[in-house]
Amino acid sequence: MKAIVCEKFGPPEILELKEVEKPSPKEDEVLIRTHASSINAIDITFRDGAKKVFGLVRLAMSGIRRPRIKITGLDLSGEVVSVGEKVKGFKKGDAIFGIS
Repeated sequence: MKAIVCEKFGPPEILELKEVEKPSPKEDEVLIRTHASSINAIDITFRDGAKKVFGLVRLAMSGIRRPRIKITGLDLSGEVVSVGEKVKGFKKGDAIFGIS
């Protein structure tokens, strides 16, 4: 699958479109085919790294030397493509929106 990946802190130019491995949901997770995602102020602050306002708490969440979470975009909408064994509230084909 393709994703916009952030492998180091910096300006928007460091973002790259890459082929990444498709994840498999754990027993209590769902896998979503994302139709739309947004980038907001939190994503931008995490990408910028230690330069921004949130101090040590933000730094700990996003990583010290490089981003801990490499695929940005917290808000999303899409469709459930598979569900883990313990998932009860969703099924394949459900339309969803949320925050990852």
